[in-house]
Amino acid sequence: MDLQDKELQAGETVPVVIVGNGPSGICLSYLLSGHTPYLSQDLEYLCEGLEGRSSNPVAVLFDSLLLPDSDFGLEHTSPLEWRYEPERAVPHLVLGKGPPGGAWHAMEGSMLTLSLANWMELPGLKLKDWMSDKRRNLRNDRATPAEIASYYQHYVSQMSLEQNFACGTTVTSVTRQPDSLDGAPPCWRVTGLQRREGEEVPFSLLAHNVVLATGTHDIPARLGVEGESLPFVCHSFWELEAAICRGELVQSSDPVLIVGAGLTAADAVLAAHHLGTPVYHVFRRSVTDPGLIFNQLPKLLYPEYHKVHQMMTQQQHRPPPPLHEHAQNPPSSIRSPSPSASTTSLSSSYSGYLSFPRHRVLRFQHDHKCVLESDTGVRSVVQVSKVLVLIGAHPNLSFLDDSGRTLGINPDEPVSCRRNPIDVDPFTNRVVAAGGPGMYAMGPLVGENFVRFLKGGALAIASDLAKRQSDERNEVILTKCIIPLQTCFTA
Repeated sequence: MDLQDKELQAGETVPVVIVGNGPSGICLSYLLSGHTPYLSQDLEYLCEGLEGRSSNPVAVLFDSLLLPDSDFGLEHTSPLEWRYEPERAVPHLVLGKGPPGGAWHAMEGSMLTLSLANWMELPGLKLKDWMSDKRRNLRNDRATPAEIASYYQHYVSQMSLEQNFACGTTVTSVTRQPDSLDGAPPCWRVTGLQRREGEEVPFSLLAHNVVLATGTHDIPARLGVEGESLPFVCHSFWELEAAICRGELVQSSDPVLIVGAGLTAADAVLAAHHLGTPVYHVFRRSVTDPGLIFNQLPKLLYPEYHKVHQMMTQQQHRPPPPLHEHAQNPPSSIRSPSPSASTTSLSSSYSGYLSFPRHRVLRFQHDHKCVLESDTGVRSVVQVSKVLVLIGAHPNLSFLDDSGRTLGINPDEPVSCRRNPIDVDPFTNRVVAAGGPGMYAMGPLVGENFVRFLKGGALAIASDLAKRQSDERNEVILTKCIIPLQTCFTA
């Protein structure tokens, strides 16, 4: 869809603009297009007493209705009845930089998703049915990110949502417009650029409601240490893939240093180890820390991540204690460990790998040396070929004033999907500190990092928009009735 000055062409304000075309935006588009689940009470009443793996009550409710008892590996039929009622549709636009599916198109295509495949699906199209049409069985009930991205793109087509999607768009500004003199309600101005025929064309829209659904993969988190901007220090898994494709990393290379203890870091360990390239793996937690994601995953369902956890446990570097109790970083404590040597097991089960639990990076040097420090203050120096800092990502909200900082639960800190999500009403997903009505947020921006739970945010927003639309319609009807009556009494 072309957006070139759509506001002037249409001569009206768009009811809803959704910024982000990942699964959050797709699911909300489906609901706003007239697809209606039938519930007998309001959301707040239905949510009473429910408990689940999300802190949002509507997310737990909708997940329980869409996937009953899925936490126990069961696949019961959903009690929801879906009806397509086009008269309920709310005109809307979904803006996204790439094709429908958002960041899933940028994820590595061969790894398996953390979530079970049916947790990734959207209402109205079973993922397993779609996969069976492609003549492929799901491995361990999990799919690859490439398959999920393809599913989301197909979903938009299958559900006839394409007319609502404007891809190749980058939103540069979302600002609140003041009340107009003609009595029109206040609205939001959305401006940006759209790629068309090899060039970027500016667009400007007015919207009564704006939904923030941009996800969290835009800006890689950084360590903030000396030398982090050196060319051999990377912050993306895809940079490792590119280096492998260019033939830069082989078995004879100096080790790759991977920083982080999340699943992306684990994927990088697996990729480098499969290639035979030596790996140094640095992370802040202990391998037995209950907060470590690997200690929370069932071994049978996630064998590849269990393997990484075994490597982290069995191939640890253990720094020697300082020479003196009060000595700080004595020169003799500096080591250059070999990744082929294990310090915690008699045999080298995973040669070419060495973990550094409870360590942090102090600095990177021009000579490809990295200085590490243990939690006891002992320093080690390692020679590396490349560094991957994989410690998470932050959302890009640069199109909002102060990058949306004032919208977070803690307005003094940047918005972070895990530590400082956008503060919203749990039953409507309205942004609490938006500075005016008509702004919503959903998905990872409000702390829902799993697809199965972000669908609850779509339900909350669609329900609130429908209620507001009904209230406004009743207000108009009431006004039309009152004016003639006043005329009669004054005549």
